[in-house]
Amino acid sequence: MINADTAVLLVCAGNATRMGGIHKILHPLGDAAVLEHSLRTFCICESVTELIVVCREQDFDEFTAIVNKMQLSRPVTLAKGGSTRQQSVKNGFAAITTNAEYVAVHDGARPLVRREDIEQVIADARKTGAATLGVPAKDTIKVVRQGVITDTPDRSTLYQTQTPQVFRRSLYEQAVQRAEQCGQDFTDDCQLVEALGVQVTMTTGSYTNIKLTTPEDFAVAEALLKEIRANTEE
Repeated sequence: MINADTAVLLVCAGNATRMGGIHKILHPLGDAAVLEHSLRTFCICESVTELIVVCREQDFDEFTAIVNKMQLSRPVTLAKGGSTRQQSVKNGFAAITTNAEYVAVHDGARPLVRREDIEQVIADARKTGAATLGVPAKDTIKVVRQGVITDTPDRSTLYQTQTPQVFRRSLYEQAVQRAEQCGQDFTDDCQLVEALGVQVTMTTGSYTNIKLTTPEDFAVAEALLKEIRANTEE
């Protein structure tokens, strides 16, 4: 039996500037809001002990209504988002109520993450202290400065980083404290731990774990959701 030793921080505090004002986390995807998909998936993971949903204070009522309606099998707490992602995650971290040994940070805008991938990245973090989901880059990546290509990295070494990103709780706390002392503000949680000189394991996930960033992404997510459900019913 898998230990329930991981608290999940679901980060949903963005301002949706690239979504034309649409609150993507509350927006429908299939027959449910984006938020509902993530909550359902994490709540069926044996490793998860609780969920902390980090959102804007003005959204508390709507988020609370969704959580109450779902009657989930894991406790869910709301935490107030900060002015930056790093601050938002810190606020969520402070709201953990259990003795979880690990913390998983997940983008609320990635509603199609798979249960098996969540369990695998947590298992890898138990072995090494830090792990993240990701997938090999499909495209050739160019480094560009002032409109001119300056380098072409070896594609075989490149991964697109996803979430959840999972860390030993004590390690993540140490990383946040160091970043604050050094005046650093990262948009990726792995960078916090990397700044300590700690290696992060890359756990290969799925290309369906897309992030909803622009309105066009919803059309892709809808198609993926239909395909996922069709495969599940077979």
